[in-house]
Amino acid sequence: MAPTKNNKASSASKSSIKKHAASGVGAPSQLAQSSRKGKKAWRKNIDIQPVEQGLEGLRSEERVIGSTLQKQTDDQLFVVDTKGDNKVRKSLPRYSKAELTSTKILSQRSAVPAVFSRPTKDSIPSRSKISRADKERLLRIAKRPRKGPFNAVMDHTEFGAGSALIDVSAAVKHSGSYDPWTAEEVEEVADGLEHTKKPKIKRPELSHLRDVIEIPAVSEPHQGSSYNPPAAAHDELIIEACKVERRRQDEADRLAEVRRKVADARALDTNVTEGLPLGMTLDEIPADDGESVAQDDAVVPKKPSARKTKQQRAKALRLREEKQALAEKAARKKMLATITMAKSFRSAAEKVSQQQNQARLARQLVLKMKLRKGLAGKRLGKYKVPENEIEVQIGEDLSENLRTLKPEGNLFRDRFRSMQQRALIEPRVPVLPTRRAKLKEFEKHAWKRFE
Repeated sequence: MAPTKNNKASSASKSSIKKHAASGVGAPSQLAQSSRKGKKAWRKNIDIQPVEQGLEGLRSEERVIGSTLQKQTDDQLFVVDTKGDNKVRKSLPRYSKAELTSTKILSQRSAVPAVFSRPTKDSIPSRSKISRADKERLLRIAKRPRKGPFNAVMDHTEFGAGSALIDVSAAVKHSGSYDPWTAEEVEEVADGLEHTKKPKIKRPELSHLRDVIEIPAVSEPHQGSSYNPPAAAHDELIIEACKVERRRQDEADRLAEVRRKVADARALDTNVTEGLPLGMTLDEIPADDGESVAQDDAVVPKKPSARKTKQQRAKALRLREEKQALAEKAARKKMLATITMAKSFRSAAEKVSQQQNQARLARQLVLKMKLRKGLAGKRLGKYKVPENEIEVQIGEDLSENLRTLKPEGNLFRDRFRSMQQRALIEPRVPVLPTRRAKLKEFEKHAWKRFE
């Protein structure tokens, strides 16, 4: 049995070593080995047949063309055909959807229908589309016997077995839906305001005051405020400043008089006699020793009104009706007399309305002319727009040159008041911060308490 095994092993080794076909170019290929572990076996058993085939292809291109295709330019290899060949177009088959590959694939379907687990319209035989309620109604109309509950035949002569539809009661319909333990849901009543939007407030197209005012931002100072003013201009400015100061003094005196009257009224309020108005005093009546004042406290009885008789009431009614008839007649006569004067009334009304419009336009024009000079001294909103302070020096304080000139006024205050007078900012008054009283901390001495 040993020689047979050796023979089998030698035959298997011979069959594993296969020889490649001899290369058509160059040296024959070496034997292929399954193992190429060593460097010698790696160099010996290498297969260079694909490299030799590529080199042979390059040599064939050089023989046919004269050089390799890689060295040729695009103009030598390609030609742009702008005309075309009509013969080729006629030889090509016409376009048809039936010859498309996608159409052929989709058309290859089996004639046997597919198997579905659910019934389809084709698998279910056609049934009557009449509902059960309509079928029962038709049976009742035709007075045909029909089966009721428990397969009992219902008689059409009984109540509810006619042609009319008798439905179940509401209690049967809603049976099983009521749960006594669930909370009651409060239904929201729609009031129609769910989809309402906030109306957009349209801005009124009114002219602003600053569009009417024409005073400059920096007003030109008066000639009398110069360090070396003319005599006439200086006297005029002093007189104007005197008028302003006198007006302020009169206003202060008036306020002082009002405060004095309020103080006097409060002082009199402490000595008010009961039953008398505020500010009235009652003088004491001196007592007479000789005569006693007799007081008549007797009540005068009222004279009872006598009831009118029937004739008196009828006479009063007749007089009242006659008086009313005379008044109506006079009013009718007056109205008929004024019909002819309708045209004159109309012209008089038009004339009055025209005069009112002219007076209104005149007032608006006067107000506009006043607004052109600014808002100085006018109330705008809560506060009053301040006027410009008149800065003037008396003759003794005037300086003869700029070196000894004393500055007057404040430029920042002038610009701020100018903006208020031109309606660029609202008039305000300075708000002084209120000072809070500080809390005093002290320590209580418990040891000073003697009990």
